[in-house]
Amino acid sequence: MIPHHVIDGPHDAEVLVLGSSIGTGLGLFDAQVAGLADRLRVVRFDLPGHGRSPASPGPYTVAGLAAGVVELLDSLDVERCHYLGVSLGGAIGQWLALHHAERLATLTVCATAARFADPAQWPARAASVREQGTEPIVPSRTGTWFTHGFAARRPAEAERLLAMLRATAPEGYAGCCEAIGTFDTRAELGRVTVPTLVLAGADDPATPPETVRFIADAIPGARFEVVPDAAHLLTAEQPEVVNALVADHLARHPVG
Repeated sequence: MIPHHVIDGPHDAEVLVLGSSIGTGLGLFDAQVAGLADRLRVVRFDLPGHGRSPASPGPYTVAGLAAGVVELLDSLDVERCHYLGVSLGGAIGQWLALHHAERLATLTVCATAARFADPAQWPARAASVREQGTEPIVPSRTGTWFTHGFAARRPAEAERLLAMLRATAPEGYAGCCEAIGTFDTRAELGRVTVPTLVLAGADDPATPPETVRFIADAIPGARFEVVPDAAHLLTAEQPEVVNALVADHLARHPVG
């Protein structure tokens, strides 16, 4: 199924596709649009049950979510693109690089993992959300999604991000939990040939820098950077730093 998506930037520019984390919508990348869409055609999409994408029937897998991205590219007549993903969006990017490398000019993965910590907790979280919705998770996102300092400095932006979680359909969130719980590319990343940039938030408790670094160490030639003063949603917390790193990575590896 083609996910709901929004396109910004020049029609004839190189395409950058942005994939968000579980619990957020395509609005996660407003700062990337503001910083990059003057010279790139930026395509953002919503995960199932997130934003304006319906919660399609499960079970969800990262392979299935990645297939939706390929369908989206086909529908837009985009043969090759740059791809950036955060958390679950980064898992989707890894899958694309492994199974659809011909579609990617570059890969950027942020705050993600080859195998997310404590796999057993993801189906448990899915069951909880199906029963109680996403609201019980909201308080724990401060300090996880973004630092407490960011929440104090930019309370309106912090609340905007949390509102995305509140608006996420329980079934969509639960299905994405189950996709995360079964995801594992640890034995495969050595086959990735797409030029890859790997970014970690220095203060991210969900995917700490050492977890994220595994991806960079496993992918031949990958570049690894730690973004200071940032937790899990580093694209929103430190957009100027992230945008500069991404712009440099893309400039080194044009679509051609």
